Amino acid sequence: MPLHRLLSSIAIATLLSVSFTSGRAIAQTITGTIASVGDGDTIRVRTAEKTLTVRLSCIDAPEMKQQPYGQAASNRLKQLLPVGQTATLQITGTDNYKRSVAKVYTGSTSINLALVQEGQAVVYREYLASCPELRDRLLSAETQAKSRRLGLWAQSNPLMPWDFRHSGNPKFTPSSASSRPMVNNTPVFRPKRDYDCKDFKTRAEAQRIFNAYPGDPFKLDRDRDGIACESLR
Repeated sequence: MPLHRLLSSIAIATLLSVSFTSGRAIAQTITGTIASVGDGDTIRVRTAEKTLTVRLSCIDAPEMKQQPYGQAASNRLKQLLPVGQTATLQITGTDNYKRSVAKVYTGSTSINLALVQEGQAVVYREYLASCPELRDRLLSAETQAKSRRLGLWAQSNPLMPWDFRHSGNPKFTPSSASSRPMVNNTPVFRPKRDYDCKDFKTRAEAQRIFNAYPGDPFKLDRDRDGIACESLR
């Protein structure tokens, strides 16, 4: 084989090996300045080449309609990343909305981790593999924020952001933070018909779950057995 072809083949093989080690593309690191902050886990970053919409990886902040927690998360992110702030992005991929997904740092501070530590966001376990070096710290931070009842954990049984986003889907099954069963750290959704009065401590808690089913005939006054939930106050 001619030398130039041999060198070309080696270069291509090396590139493929580096790009797909362990089945994942290695994160691309870039630096930019904050152009704006949207909700609690979305920002716009201006780089030398273009302006990117960035979704913070491995975490999920309350939606803006989840008041007051959604607005609180957005306000805190604006404090951590004011417009003009220089930030380093470790881009791990692109989501379904064509946003860059990234771990965001200012100096040595992980913004993703900071939001979880303060209860302004929760760990997005479904995508946690994108942050192997932060995994244990994120999980530990969430446990501590929950025990200290910080941010959205001030609620006794907060509705997770991913559940809130899908609450308009007729096939949606809610999964509260405390009552949702977990298998290998993966949430297992429960059909609404499987909820019973005894699953809840208060009417307010039950109402929050049942309200996640717009247009559903299942009412708070009756459980799956058709018996009124008179024990709830």
